[in-house]
Amino acid sequence: MRMLIQQLAQLWIQQRLFSIWLGLAGLWLVLAIVAPLLAPHDPFATDFTKVLHPPDRQYPLGTDQLGRCVLSRVLYGARTSLLMTFILVAVVAAIGVTVGALAGYAGKWVNSVLMRLADTLMAFPGIIFAIAVAGMLGPGLIHTVVALSVVWWAKYARMVRSLVIQQKQKEYITAAALGGARPVRILMRYILPNVLPPLIVMAMMDIGGMLLSISGLSFLGLGAQPPEPEWGALLNEGRRYMQTAPWLLIYPGLAIFCTVMIFNLLGDSLRDVLDPRHKR
Repeated sequence: MRMLIQQLAQLWIQQRLFSIWLGLAGLWLVLAIVAPLLAPHDPFATDFTKVLHPPDRQYPLGTDQLGRCVLSRVLYGARTSLLMTFILVAVVAAIGVTVGALAGYAGKWVNSVLMRLADTLMAFPGIIFAIAVAGMLGPGLIHTVVALSVVWWAKYARMVRSLVIQQKQKEYITAAALGGARPVRILMRYILPNVLPPLIVMAMMDIGGMLLSISGLSFLGLGAQPPEPEWGALLNEGRRYMQTAPWLLIYPGLAIFCTVMIFNLLGDSLRDVLDPRHKR
């Protein structure tokens, strides 16, 4: 872990493109964290005298069908959307690493059972399966995270398994085993640190897709519920007013687009930095 941090610090100086996208991603996260300080109005406060009010000085991005400030709701929506996305990434990575490391190191019937389970889940169309699971669990952001975790962990497990098998065959792992190191220590101390870089790249590149999935389920009414400000839910609320109040769709849509673009390009540049063979 220390070597990885030192490597990233060196790359901050050497790789300008990576530094730019990392800075933009950091700025995006700061905006989400300080949303209460930046929001000009209470995102839940209604004002029926300002229903569907167009953008002006008082309401820079206009108001919605209940007279709520769109700018405030988009800023607070960043907190909800990004928080749920990072929770989903953490849950999926934890499950994938655990299952993949166990399958790759134990091998034999453990590997067969766990990988057949992963193959079964990957055989279904991901978003359709997530909609089915979320529909059974009921609407709510936590249920959305659970449903998407069921879908996303399988590819992480397969990648970690293949990397663990590669590392397990190397001489230093054999030497550690002959030296009396227990399997858990070998996994935690010698194998998993070498698996982290590609895992971080995959997680970074999946942030955009996971955000789109969470927003998509919220748009369908299976994620965030009113009056919770979340970008997908804001799009769902504004779709009825596409012609009369287009700003209700434009600004949450732009927020999703910019976030997905920033994290996709950050993941792409990080991959190029950590593995020069991928450079174009």
